[in-house]
Amino acid sequence: MTGAAVSRPAELPEHDYPYYRDALAGQRLPAAFIDLDHFRINLERLRVRAAGMPIRLVTKSVRSVAMIRLALATGNFIRGLLCYSPAEAAWLASQGLDDLVVAYPSVEREDLRAVAAQLRNGRSITLMVDSMAQVEQIDALARAEGVVIPLSIDLDMSSTFPGIYFGVYRSPVHDVATAVALANGIAACPGVRLEGLMGYEGQIAGLMDVVPGQGLKNAIVRSLKRRSIDETNTRRRNVVQALTAAGHPLRFVNGGGTGSVESTKSDPSVTEVAAGSGLYTPALFDHYASFQALPSAGFALPVTRLPKDGIFTCSGGGYIASGPIGKNRLPQPWLPAGCTLIDNEGAGEVQTPLRHPASVALKIGEPMLFRHAKAGELCERFNELLLITGGRVVDQVTTYRGDGKCFF
Repeated sequence: MTGAAVSRPAELPEHDYPYYRDALAGQRLPAAFIDLDHFRINLERLRVRAAGMPIRLVTKSVRSVAMIRLALATGNFIRGLLCYSPAEAAWLASQGLDDLVVAYPSVEREDLRAVAAQLRNGRSITLMVDSMAQVEQIDALARAEGVVIPLSIDLDMSSTFPGIYFGVYRSPVHDVATAVALANGIAACPGVRLEGLMGYEGQIAGLMDVVPGQGLKNAIVRSLKRRSIDETNTRRRNVVQALTAAGHPLRFVNGGGTGSVESTKSDPSVTEVAAGSGLYTPALFDHYASFQALPSAGFALPVTRLPKDGIFTCSGGGYIASGPIGKNRLPQPWLPAGCTLIDNEGAGEVQTPLRHPASVALKIGEPMLFRHAKAGELCERFNELLLITGGRVVDQVTTYRGDGKCFF
């Protein structure tokens, strides 16, 4: 990346449609872009929210080595990376990045061998586990490769209330007894060692709670969050204390995400908070009581048809986000404001029609701007990201896809 010296930005209003339209003039569409001014503001807001707590950058929410490097270059409050695949972590390590923790368990032998190779090169990569079945396979491979692989235990942070399971289904390690038993099992295996604990409270970090038009639901969600924060922070703290007392000191205790920075860092057992989505700020992170950030990632589709009054059609656009099926997983028309998807077509594989107000009259070839529902998943659809600052494209950088990488 050649175009972006990092500096602490002053606050500025959100950029409007003419700003992006003019910046993208002459660029091939469809195109994905990053507003560097907004990106830097989001980084600064994250620093303020963290208030001295180290942030481990979640790579699945970025998925571009250049953008990861830019985030790391902002200062020492971002320390290390939280990866989603051992193969990804090994590749990032080969690019010179270090202090990598893999957030999801895997026993894919080829990927584990790649991790072992990077460990022999002096890189730090910690793998996630939640069962002895995983530990035993990793231990066997590590001994065959002549390395000791660092491990972290994934602690379940969901809450169960009467009639409500509030959280996500991740780990079977849900209390002191199961955590200590797994730690003891790790200690008995010579090819691995315990270094960390991760407790991700997805029901706090990933659930909006001030969504317009959903007043009652918002109130219920905020109430459940308050109860869950108290319960899960206590659980994580008790597990850390028990592991230490049982002779298993931890190098790090990781928790949270963009939506839970404040509540996660209130747990004194936590040594670092994970965050990533708040840098790009996709549509699913628009409505949180605890923070606000600016949209910095978007994509532009060209208008290619004008089938009738009040409707124009764009090329491409069917970039659907993962998660439960629903309209909130669709890309959202962004700028010009007031345009909407059509219910019986949505965002299509090769075309996306939109209804538009009379005040919006885009011409054939002009860009329509969208935001993805999630953060890094947008990068799976594009080889490059155009970097915009000062009203112009100053650089373009590759995504993982542009580097020829697909880790799942």
